[in-house]
Amino acid sequence: MTLHLSFALWLPLAFGVIALFAPARFASKLALVGTLLVLGYAIAYVVDFDTANGGLQNVTDEAWISELGIHYKLALDGLNLFLILLTGLLWFFCTLWASYWTASHDVAKPRLFYFHLMFAETSVLGALMAQDLALFVVFFDLMLVPFFFLTGIWGHAGRVQATMKLVIYTLVGSLLMLTAAVATGVLAARGQDGLSFALSDLAERTLGSSTQNWLFLGFAAAFLVKMPAFPFHGWVADAYKAMPMPVLALFSAVLSKVAAYGFLRVCLPLFPDASEHFQTLLLLIALVSILYASSVAFTTTNARLILAYSSIAQLGFILLGIFALNGQGAQGALLQAFNHGLVVAPAFFIVALLAARADGSEDIRDMGGIATRAPVLASLFLVVTFATLAMPGSSNFVGEFMILLGVFQETETLAIIASTGVVLAAVYALRLYIRTMHYRTGPRVEAAEMTTREGLVLVPLVLAIIAIALFPQVALDRSESTVSSVSAPAVTAGASATEPAP
Repeated sequence: MTLHLSFALWLPLAFGVIALFAPARFASKLALVGTLLVLGYAIAYVVDFDTANGGLQNVTDEAWISELGIHYKLALDGLNLFLILLTGLLWFFCTLWASYWTASHDVAKPRLFYFHLMFAETSVLGALMAQDLALFVVFFDLMLVPFFFLTGIWGHAGRVQATMKLVIYTLVGSLLMLTAAVATGVLAARGQDGLSFALSDLAERTLGSSTQNWLFLGFAAAFLVKMPAFPFHGWVADAYKAMPMPVLALFSAVLSKVAAYGFLRVCLPLFPDASEHFQTLLLLIALVSILYASSVAFTTTNARLILAYSSIAQLGFILLGIFALNGQGAQGALLQAFNHGLVVAPAFFIVALLAARADGSEDIRDMGGIATRAPVLASLFLVVTFATLAMPGSSNFVGEFMILLGVFQETETLAIIASTGVVLAAVYALRLYIRTMHYRTGPRVEAAEMTTREGLVLVPLVLAIIAIALFPQVALDRSESTVSSVSAPAVTAGASATEPAP
């Protein structure tokens, strides 16, 4: 059965355009239908995926700009399959959440809001599905555009400063990536090889080590800013505080994973020598991100920022796994990218629920004391908390275990230091849970149980966390061969670098 990727790719944008011109009261309903159809396609892709086939599947390949060698090429493989599922799942439930949010806050211009939300989903799906470097760059840069408007128009206090800072950071990285992408295609088109930006063609055209080094840095700059990683995270605090909460959940859970995915899709297979050359630098950046962000997460009192810095720490683990430059580390990183997205979105939703019960305050000192009066909400939050701190048996445990195992094979010292990040995660995750659920009841807290409408968003996401915790092998089986193939060139480069000279 062939399930054309173009259908799923353009469905959100199509429904967004329809919502833009439909009566305002139908905008959220149209967006929900569009995201539900995409989720259906994403589930069908997972079910239909041929685990025994290590190559690309559901391929669409048409010449787009033939004079420049740019193809409209989309495909599925083990790298993007579950990230597409993550996108479809979270976009549906966050759109459902947004429909409650826009109604309760009497949001102005709801049709424009849902258009940008759907435009954002198409951009993310395009970056994940693209198998042409130019197409990937186009969609990767387009992801920022709808979030710029979603924050700048519907954000909170300080949104103008936050959006400008976000744009400046990401624009610098994107310009470097664009330059590196053009140079990659041109430099690879030597001899009788025609100009082509198809990733499969570029992977077969080996570039010199020094050339790879500066091209790698161009892509790495864009990916590290978007993830974000220390010290490229200067935009995080302002942006996370300014974004509307449903938008922030998608930004943190999905967009950062596309940046991590870019290292696996572009850097490791196209620049293997550079990946090996800069391995220690990237491992150190990952390690500092884990330690720094974890320290900030358990000192700040703003619930949004606790989740923001915990996300930086978790992305540090993902980066650590990628640049272990072996199959176990990379596969653990890919699984952890899916896990973290699945965990952080409901975490933001819970913070929004707690803030609503604390008279709008997102400071954990104004919360507390509702666990006995809201046991269902407290229980679901506990599941999310255990997943955040990678409790054995939780969805994050397998991913972090594989990452640390991969890093131990490469460097024991960094692996031991990185292991302290697991302890730090327990500190800030449990601090957030205990301070918001227990202690004394805040002076303005209304201790109310979760409503049915709130449960329609939260319960399915928690069930998904439990499902991947029980059956992680479903994801591992479908990613193993692809992860091995994209890691192989960098592994070979590393082995060659350590061989003694004759």
